Amino acid sequence: PRQSRRRKSVAIAYEAGQGDGAEPRRARWEPRHWREQLQRIREMRSSRDAPVDEMGVQRCYDSSAPPEVMRYQVLLALMLSSQTKDQVTSAAMLRLRRRGLTVDSVLQMDEDTLGQIIYPVGFWRNKVKYIKQTTAILKQKYGGDIPSTVEELVQLPGVGPKMAHLAMHIAWDSVAGIAVDTHVHRISNRLKWVKKETKNPEETRVALEEWLPRDLWKEINWLLVGFGQQTCLPVHPRCSQCLNQDICPAAKRL
Repeated sequence: PRQSRRRKSVAIAYEAGQGDGAEPRRARWEPRHWREQLQRIREMRSSRDAPVDEMGVQRCYDSSAPPEVMRYQVLLALMLSSQTKDQVTSAAMLRLRRRGLTVDSVLQMDEDTLGQIIYPVGFWRNKVKYIKQTTAILKQKYGGDIPSTVEELVQLPGVGPKMAHLAMHIAWDSVAGIAVDTHVHRISNRLKWVKKETKNPEETRVALEEWLPRDLWKEINWLLVGFGQQTCLPVHPRCSQCLNQDICPAAKRL
């Protein structure tokens, strides 16, 4: 009976066939059905036709620009994208790039002009101030480039943890953590990918990083953002169209 109970507890935390005949180590918590849920989300995202795919930050910068200019444009796109639809961010970035989007060009631009260009992104007045302040810091402290660590990025005005992790992913091709926005936060709670309900994206990031394999950290933002834009909507999610309907803890309640 004792062995039977042990096998049941281990089955939740390990893949079949792991540790056969060996004394199991303490089971690491992981969500039920998560691998199957993830694979089905990949299938639903295979067409890559969500707004994030066509107009997300990774599409907003000039890939032919010098590396430091490209990285600066990535950071600006992330700052503009907060609480703003991808379509609006993409259009604002295009207008900025038409004027030559560099650290120096933004420093030379007055706030009124910058505001007219980025309008109607969310909280555009605040973002004008943050962009000007951050750009000045980049010029003075980083030689016109952007910092290469999350710790330094979040010290910049208007840059939060999600932006910092995405900047590391896109600009530096480095995975320092999971980028969690409102879509990732919402879906992680709906799928019960967190041990207990989390109150904000930063709590969700910490909870996901405790169990999600590191080689999935970069992919998860792109997958869940597009899934959240097309299927697992904030209001009236399209559960009838979701391949996870039978194994989603939230499907029956929504």
